[in-house]
Amino acid sequence: MDAIKLYGYYRSSTSYRLRIALELKGIAFDNVPVNLLESAQKDAAFAGRNPFASVPMLEADGRDRAQSMALLEWLEEAYPERPLLPEAIEDRYTARELAYAIATELHAPLNLPVLKFLKEQYGKTQDEIGEWYRHWLARTLVPVEKRLEQLGTGDFLFDAPGLFETVLIPQLYNARRFEYDLSHSPRMTRIEAACLALDPFERAHPDNQNDNPQRETS
Repeated sequence: MDAIKLYGYYRSSTSYRLRIALELKGIAFDNVPVNLLESAQKDAAFAGRNPFASVPMLEADGRDRAQSMALLEWLEEAYPERPLLPEAIEDRYTARELAYAIATELHAPLNLPVLKFLKEQYGKTQDEIGEWYRHWLARTLVPVEKRLEQLGTGDFLFDAPGLFETVLIPQLYNARRFEYDLSHSPRMTRIEAACLALDPFERAHPDNQNDNPQRETS
């Protein structure tokens, strides 16, 4: 079987999701950089393989697959060992409820093309874009925190990190980049700290990727 290749960008939250999932499942993969700042995802060669012209893209078993949440579900089915979802059906629902709240409500208004559109078409300043970013973060992260409080979570949503943590940690990474106040999110930040102490999350972190320019020059 050919090696799995993950085409992504070190700071892309959706690429980060896939790196975490692959690491948690112990699946070896080659990380292939796609520089979003240079619009490499729109190059004819890449877009010809992935008509969404987006990252991540996973090359596996002779096929190119796109869309991060579909990819996470595919990994769960294709590689059932070290599952990302718990066994009980209600627990599986809870993990999906929280993961999809973040993935579906936040990615669309906060991804790079939208932020560039706000700047280039509407002349928004970086401060105004930051305000936009934090507004939409709060709209979803506040209720996620309330749900975690209702559930009485500890270090993880369940016994070990899984689908929810795979989606949460990249979003919190971006939230910190845009100076979102997480002081009122003790459940999420506890989960974040517990995850970041684990080797799979460390290996998947943007700071440790081969296309991180600071890593290359350090």
